Amino acid sequence: MITKEAKADIQELKNKIQDFKNGVIPEERFKSFRLARGVYGQRQPGVQMLRLKLPYGKITPIALKKVAELSERYTNGNLHLTTRQNIQLHYVKLEDSPEIWQQLEEVGVTTKEACGNTVRNVTASPFAGIDPDEPFDVGPYADAVFKYFLRNPICQDMGRKIKIAFSSSKSDSAFTYIHDFGFIPKIQNGTRGFEVLVGGGLGAQAFMAQKAFDFLPADQVIPFIEAGLRVFDRFGERERRHKARLKFLIEPKKGIGLAHFLKLIELERASLANKVFPVDYQSEILESSTANEGAYEFDLSNTEFKTWFETNVFEQKQQGLYALKIRIPLGNIQSKLAIQLAVIAEQWAAPDIRFTLNQGLVFRSVKPENVRDVYEALKTLNLAAPGFDTLADVTACPGTDTCNLGVTNSTAISLEIENLIRSEYPHLVSEALIKIKISGCMNSCGQHMVANIGFHGSSIKNGSKIIPAMQVVLGGGVDPDGKGFIANKVIKLPTKRILQAIRDLLDDFEQNAHEDQYFNAYVREKGKIYFYDLLKYLGDVTTLSDADYQDWGRIDDFVPEIGVGECAGVMLDLVSTILNDAKDRLSSGQAALKDKAWANSIYYAYNTLVIGAKAMLLSEDVQCNTHKSIIDDFQKYFVDTQKIKLSTTFDQIVLQISQKEPEEDFATSFISEAEDFYNQLLALRNANSSDKLVINEFYKA
Repeated sequence: MITKEAKADIQELKNKIQDFKNGVIPEERFKSFRLARGVYGQRQPGVQMLRLKLPYGKITPIALKKVAELSERYTNGNLHLTTRQNIQLHYVKLEDSPEIWQQLEEVGVTTKEACGNTVRNVTASPFAGIDPDEPFDVGPYADAVFKYFLRNPICQDMGRKIKIAFSSSKSDSAFTYIHDFGFIPKIQNGTRGFEVLVGGGLGAQAFMAQKAFDFLPADQVIPFIEAGLRVFDRFGERERRHKARLKFLIEPKKGIGLAHFLKLIELERASLANKVFPVDYQSEILESSTANEGAYEFDLSNTEFKTWFETNVFEQKQQGLYALKIRIPLGNIQSKLAIQLAVIAEQWAAPDIRFTLNQGLVFRSVKPENVRDVYEALKTLNLAAPGFDTLADVTACPGTDTCNLGVTNSTAISLEIENLIRSEYPHLVSEALIKIKISGCMNSCGQHMVANIGFHGSSIKNGSKIIPAMQVVLGGGVDPDGKGFIANKVIKLPTKRILQAIRDLLDDFEQNAHEDQYFNAYVREKGKIYFYDLLKYLGDVTTLSDADYQDWGRIDDFVPEIGVGECAGVMLDLVSTILNDAKDRLSSGQAALKDKAWANSIYYAYNTLVIGAKAMLLSEDVQCNTHKSIIDDFQKYFVDTQKIKLSTTFDQIVLQISQKEPEEDFATSFISEAEDFYNQLLALRNANSSDKLVINEFYKA
């Protein structure tokens, strides 16, 4: 059953695609629109990547079958699992995207806000609900956050994306410390709550999140996020894309700092519709409490099964039920294989498959007598390899296979590394405390900065030729005690020498580390210079062979071909087009008012005021990098000069949103003020017959 909201979204996408093809909408403006619907430009011209939005990585077997069928029909037949617990479909024709979206909605899956400057997929530990160490299941809370902010006007046009994660326990298996908002569950005096982290992020500049609360009651999580998004929306950078993340806003030295951020949040919370937001944590179907009476004796006489069982199976907190972890090489599943996996889950597991942060998946609540059955079924699919989330299970983004930003190939080298570990270090296949992660560029989609051993794509110039290279980073990830670390850059090496670098690192660790010493502890003990000296001979360009100039999986010499990422880009725009954006927000606000959605109506009115003001400031060549600066500068350039006449100052009108309760009277008056304001802007604009072209690096009012 498709909701009326989803139907409207899909129809809107169809209309916009047609307008784009007819030349009504410029390409750059259409790009911004489609991104917020999960449609992302691919490296190959003429096709798109379509990203699903699967909160906390959950999918039913029925939905997985549908995705597989759509992939077979409309794409290259591959489902790519991401490090954010999503599925990406590649080689999608733009005109097919509405039909794919519609069929996904029929099985409860959306693409809305899977890309763009929105609240992205809410991730969580894939073992939430079955983790023996969890205080409680965080799944219902992640789900509530996803639903609350989907289509929420607060987060439709932010300066940049927002990422949210929930860990199932203090072990932080969800990497909350690299997220804009991270939540680790706790119970204090019988009350559910969370340790709260804010302002983490990877990319070119990695930031550790800062602790906002040691304990925040669970019913305050959504109001806290909502108020935080409002602060980010108003004070966050918009012109300089590379500085537009939350981590820069609350940076201690160059931003407003955590303390001031939290103070602004408290001011915003006073005007929220929901001062608290209890979550019905009984709403999820609970797993069976037990499967058998007494312990089950597994037959581990078969060496292959024993190795797989020890690395890929664990007993859930529901005694007598087992979770099975399945390695998916490179996160790629062909459609027919995906259907077979769904059938296995339907037969022997709970109807609740979870995708993992290392591009694998988990079957839940398998009865002990069926574990061997699942293993044999997986074996026929070549998916019974041991070593899930170990040294032999390399995480990698698609790199230059499909991504515009990819510098070097991530996938081919990942397979080479896995083969190296399994053939030369078989005793380390079960090593779960050393993880290798690879990204095709510094943006860290492969999460290399939270790897014990990480790599990101780069290049080295040698005379007139370019060498494909990888930056080596060491010491990232979560320690056994749950403390997170960002990796340190050590040295840049030609990609064809990375395998030897891994040999050197592993041999050195095995030979010189203390007994039972954790890899990262050894890295911190020795220091960056030690490992630079260990590997620097591999960076000697005077000893290169012809093969060193070729990337993995390529036969021609390396030529960097880096495109432009689509989270934002150069925008060429008419002021009138920006004013039309304000008109669209006004129409949405009026519709919300009619539906008695007071809070939504109020935020659309706020958007109308700020976007309209920005359009006029740009017509005067005034830079607009934050909502706060727009509010201040509009007063200076248009109200103080009497070009626009208001009953009071512009900031007093706009900032009512933070001072009044979201009730009917205020919503009605605020929409009315926004309408009067827009009409004044339109009249002023019409008095000037020319329509100025604005060149703006990051138009996202």
